[in-house]
This record gives sequence, C-alpha cells and structure tokens, in this order.
Amino acid sequence: MPSHSHDDPPTPDTSAPGAGPPANRLDVVCLGNALVDVLASAKDADLMELDLVKGTMALVDHERSAAIYDRMGATTEASGGSAANTAAGVAALGGRAAFLGRVADDLFGQAFTHDIRSIGVAFDPIPTAAVPGKVVSGHCLVLVTEDAERTMATHLGVASEFGAVDLHDGHLTSTQVVYLEGYLWEQGPAKAAMREAIETAHLNDAAVALTVSDPFCVQNHKAEFLELLNGDLELLFANEEEAMMLFGVSSFDAAVDAVAETGVLAVLTRGAQGSVVVTAGGPLAVPAAPVGAVVDTTGAGDLFAAGFLYGITNGLSPEDAARLGGVCAAEVISHVGARPLADLRALAVEAGLFG
Repeated sequence: MPSHSHDDPPTPDTSAPGAGPPANRLDVVCLGNALVDVLASAKDADLMELDLVKGTMALVDHERSAAIYDRMGATTEASGGSAANTAAGVAALGGRAAFLGRVADDLFGQAFTHDIRSIGVAFDPIPTAAVPGKVVSGHCLVLVTEDAERTMATHLGVASEFGAVDLHDGHLTSTQVVYLEGYLWEQGPAKAAMREAIETAHLNDAAVALTVSDPFCVQNHKAEFLELLNGDLELLFANEEEAMMLFGVSSFDAAVDAVAETGVLAVLTRGAQGSVVVTAGGPLAVPAAPVGAVVDTTGAGDLFAAGFLYGITNGLSPEDAARLGGVCAAEVISHVGARPLADLRALAVEAGLFG
C-alpha cells in the first residue's frame, strides 16, 4: 500500500496551479453517517436538564431521542451528516463528489437521498426496509444556543449498520481523495469498511483523508487514529481541542509540532482564530474569513473540509485551500443549517481564489 508524506502533493492534481482533475474522475468520495438534522433553539439550562454536554455530540437510542425531541421547541429539518455536508460543499463549489452511507426507505431516508442528489452529489444506496420506531434512518437532534453553539443528540438508526456492502467500488476506484468521517469509527462494521476503503484508495492512487470528528471520537479511538497516521493517511482534519487530545499535549503549539512529526498534511482549525496548515515547509497560519453575525456553527468544520478538499484537488496550494475552507465555513455559520445557502463558487471568486 503506497503512502504519502506531506512533502508530496496530497493528490495527483495539485502540482500546478489551476490543474483540474482527470476526465471523469471524482474529486472526493465521502464516507459517513447519513443523517437528517432536526434543529431547534435552546438555552443552556435546557441542555443541563437534558443531561447534554454543550458543544458535543452524544449517541442516543430511539427512546432517548424521542424524549429529547418532545422537549424541543419548533424545529427545522435539513439533511445533514458530517461527511455528507462535506460532499455537499464540494458539489456546491463545482466539484465532483460522491457519498457513501446507509439509509432506510422511510421519510427521513427519502428526504436525505433526494436532498443530496439534488445538489449534484452521487449517492446510490440500497435502502434498508424500514420498521417504524425500530428500523429508521439516522437523525440528529441539534440544539442551538444563543451563542450559536450546537449540541447534538444523534440516533444513528440504520446508519450504524454501514458496512462493506455499502462501499461503491466505482466511486472508490475513480476519485482523487477518499474522505473518512471519524464518527464512523464508533461502529465495528463501518470501521472494517473504512479499512477496506483505505486499501482500495491506495491501490488506485487516491489520497485518504480523515476528520477525527469530535473529542469523544478521539477519546475512544486515540490509539487507532494515531496508528492510521503511520502510513494509512495523507491528510488529517482536526480542531484545536481534538488535536491536543490526539497527541496528549497541553498546548496547541505542541500539537502542531507533534503532527508535523507524522509527515501527514494536516489542517487544524481554531474557530475565529482561523486555521493552521501543517506542511513540510512548516506550519502556515491562515486567518478566518470575515463573517457578519454567527447564527449557527453547525457544519462549520464540514464545510471547511469541503473547501480545503476542493481546493487541493483543483490546483490550489494548501494555504489557499485553507482560505477557501474558511470562506465556506463563514458562509455556513451565517445561517441555520449545515448546508450552504449562498453560491460558494461566487464567494470563492470574490475572495480572489478563482478567476
């Protein structure tokens, strides 16, 4: 299995500015939980009463999901899921993206499938037969507090059964990057499927990217994530807290030094402080894109990853790809929901990233 260091381009098409992807080749294939987000406003006191930790994601069963839903106020439904949001962002920029995930043939599953296809993402699932209250598509209850922070309670439903049967060889063998959602590492069959996807990607000269997704994923799978950095990954996405947890250090600078030693191209996000791209030439600090009012931070990391992945597969340097990620993140936090509403390509042109 070939591996790359961050001395090398993370994908075949980043060697020359403006270089496009090969004909009929996807930019990114994203593997993740197929979820429909159910969003509502909440107060900090509500989170405490529901025993939810602010700013994190908790996995819940059907009964607990129903109990939390009953306590929520007026809701808005929107297709989501971390890696699916990233695929949506790539497509919104004009890229070619596919998503691999599992849904049931219920209303949530039908809505998810319609929504992701309607924005140009390839998604070809074999839906699982639904049983109301028992076998359902995944959904995520998102409670958004006044400071725009989001706290999530996720019932994975059939998304938790994602496995090798859900891999689409035609997509995996014709892409520049395979992007793995760390949340999937919580599920045994999904973990095995992702290892298979890694092998397929490398056999077909694709780079593999991982987002560690959440502090609890790092806490539960730290050793395995660190192992993946030793030859299985070309690209790592993490936020500041996750990076420090992953490497067991007490400062962000120490985390940057630790990830640099792995030789993997890494993108470490810091919210309003922007991001740091760790390359062979050293760390590059990239300021956050300007944003008016921060309304809902749901999907900020997902859309940042979309911008970065589109950038590096379409001729941008890692630094400019991070700038594009910042533009995409700024758009999605300016409104409720984890999918872009504005024209991301136009925003990228306005920022001087594309002609």
